[in-house]
Amino acid sequence: MKQTLRLIVLLASLLLISCLFLACDSGKTPDETTSETAAPTEASTAEPTEPPTEAVTEQETFLPDDPNADYVYIKVQNAIHEGGCDPWVYLHEGSYYYCYSRGRGISVAKMSSLHTLVPKGTAVFDPPKWTEYSEELWAPELHYLNGEWYIYVAASDGYSSNHRMFVLKGTSDNPRAPYEMVGQITDPSNKWAIDGTVMELNGELYFLWSGWEGDKDGRQNLYIAHMSDPCTIDSQRVMISTPEHNWETVEWPDVNEGPTVLQHGGKTFVVYSASGSWGDYYCLGMLTLTGEDPMDPSSWTKESRPVFTRRTDVCYGPGHCSFSTAVDGSVWMIYHGNQVSDTGWEGRSVWISPVTFDEDGKPHFGRPEPEVLFPIPKG
Repeated sequence: MKQTLRLIVLLASLLLISCLFLACDSGKTPDETTSETAAPTEASTAEPTEPPTEAVTEQETFLPDDPNADYVYIKVQNAIHEGGCDPWVYLHEGSYYYCYSRGRGISVAKMSSLHTLVPKGTAVFDPPKWTEYSEELWAPELHYLNGEWYIYVAASDGYSSNHRMFVLKGTSDNPRAPYEMVGQITDPSNKWAIDGTVMELNGELYFLWSGWEGDKDGRQNLYIAHMSDPCTIDSQRVMISTPEHNWETVEWPDVNEGPTVLQHGGKTFVVYSASGSWGDYYCLGMLTLTGEDPMDPSSWTKESRPVFTRRTDVCYGPGHCSFSTAVDGSVWMIYHGNQVSDTGWEGRSVWISPVTFDEDGKPHFGRPEPEVLFPIPKG
């Protein structure tokens, strides 16, 4: 009997020592361990019951000139998040929707402010394997057209030379619900195509993208075509820009890509990226619609110099942008750039920059800044 009691006491002591060892090894108390919650996975397509909570920290605020304004300014550090490229933001009913590539799929995040953009969204599309759009999903763009949601994305079968543009259609009014593949969107030439976007002008839809003239790489031009509906091109393509200036032809191939439409004060502009996206000299150029017919190449006037370019020791290779507005009505550009020279595609991050307009309505983009004053709601 005594031996049995001694054995029980010995086993209990060993168990206690083991528990103490594990607690010390983990560095957490049982309360700390159970307080952690698993982060939501992007693979889930279910809409969260509440929007993602954004971190709130106390920051110094700066008052605007108008004492009755319902906003203040805060200092925001660029880049606003690391590891991002081809940023596309769409403002809808007071919320910002950030559409981005995620591995082989596409996700959409919802934010209350531009400066809080982070790629922590809901997966909305994952392609099946072994199709013409299963791999290399590049630069997805979210658009709300005719009361429905669409995503336009470049994709391939795994061979970049087979890249074409595809359109996805939303399955509900919620832009973060799953999307279904409609199919390829193309003009009759059916040539290599990436970076497609949609322009609405005078009640008509137009598709703009970057493509090859023929079937071999060497030069990427900007093309436009008329659309009969959000999923269909019903005209031949027309080239509206080709790399011709020295700042558009740094690296090989010569590149014009990433067209983005900026409309303000009744005027229409197309801001695009030029030169190799993997290099320090990637930059932004601009076309202005100066004629009546956007399908007429002579209606577009190109700036002879880049409108936004690198700033040594601040930002290298700034390009592929989108535009949105802040709470005070100001226009902001969201773009990607590199904080370190010669870091290529892997070194890109997402930045923001204010856009101003002169008395003639022409936009001015300034230069990349490591810190900007950004408006947020007061209180």
